[in-house]
Amino acid sequence: MEIFKIVTWLSIFLVFYSYFGYALLVWVIIKARKKNQQIDHSSGFEPPVSLIVAVYNEEDVLKKKIENCLEIDYPKNKLKLIFVADGSTDNSAAIIKQYPQIELLHRPERQGKVAAINRTMSIVTTDYVVFCDANTFLNKDCIKEIIKHYRDEKIGAVAGEKKVVVPTTEGKPVKDGEGLYWKYESKLKQIDSDFYSVVGAAGELFSIRTELFEPVPAEVLLDDFIISMNICKNGYRVIYEPKAYAMEAPSLTMKDEQKRKIRISAGGFQSVVMLKELLNIYKYGKLAFLYISHRVSRWVVCPVLLPVIFICNLIIVLFSGEGLYNIYTALLIAQIAFYGMAFLGWLFSLRNIKNNLFYIPYYFVFINVALYIGFSRFLKKKQTVLWEKAKRK
Repeated sequence: MEIFKIVTWLSIFLVFYSYFGYALLVWVIIKARKKNQQIDHSSGFEPPVSLIVAVYNEEDVLKKKIENCLEIDYPKNKLKLIFVADGSTDNSAAIIKQYPQIELLHRPERQGKVAAINRTMSIVTTDYVVFCDANTFLNKDCIKEIIKHYRDEKIGAVAGEKKVVVPTTEGKPVKDGEGLYWKYESKLKQIDSDFYSVVGAAGELFSIRTELFEPVPAEVLLDDFIISMNICKNGYRVIYEPKAYAMEAPSLTMKDEQKRKIRISAGGFQSVVMLKELLNIYKYGKLAFLYISHRVSRWVVCPVLLPVIFICNLIIVLFSGEGLYNIYTALLIAQIAFYGMAFLGWLFSLRNIKNNLFYIPYYFVFINVALYIGFSRFLKKKQTVLWEKAKRK
């Protein structure tokens, strides 16, 4: 029985460490160390910037997106807007053509976002590039807040914040879970950034030095993650800037959110393989520590350990002969209650009933189940880069 007890507590520790423990440790280190000399972020640094927006059949939101981009507070003669609408079969290209301020790239064949980004980057002439999605809306100061960090030559990329706009009435449960998850992720990104570097930018809004861009292999699923991590791998930092943010609506249904999470999960496993050299903590130090703690353990380790904890705990209670009144019984009851609440959260989500008490456990379990499905798709190479976008409210 001792081996089951050891495995149980070690697994609990590793799961806690991955989701909360490493962040607490890093936060304590940040508070304890002396502050580094701050870079001058005063006004006056306004170099030319290209804003690249990848579009695929976005006619429903495209005019609002364009208007949003035209309202960005940055010198108009220094902000180049490039919309790439490869493969779009709706009126996206025609809508973009109505705006002479925007450079349109459009090919009839659809090869995926990675191909579109690689093609667009080959014509960029500015020193800095900002990427954002077609279904997100940016705050007016986002470019200024991003660009100010490039005064520091060690900064190779800047990650903006993703904000999920939660409806105030008639809200579906998925919106609360998705919004809460991204608030949690934003906190972790801030901690990672303050300690050393963000480990992977989100495609909703991020920026890079143009000279550091490396063409992305066509089969890559998480282009934003690979682009930013390659920059980290080459010795530069990725800074998190919460004052530059992209707002988007939550997934319309849980089914839409599931598609998105499974695709991200498959891309996560693909990324771990592609970036395997970053597991060398002796070579990459702080970067490897953050990457393993924040990403690899969450993608690879935790989904395996959750059922291990439950099974080992069940074996201890049933076969240890220690009676029912001990910590292991309490732990098993807590797990059964947690997964029971997750099950109820799932039932409520099917009926569009909002209940955060049950939905938080459900969303946690949902994310880990998506990792199992994503791993299967990664192994079978069934996750295509030509993915069907999730519908949003």
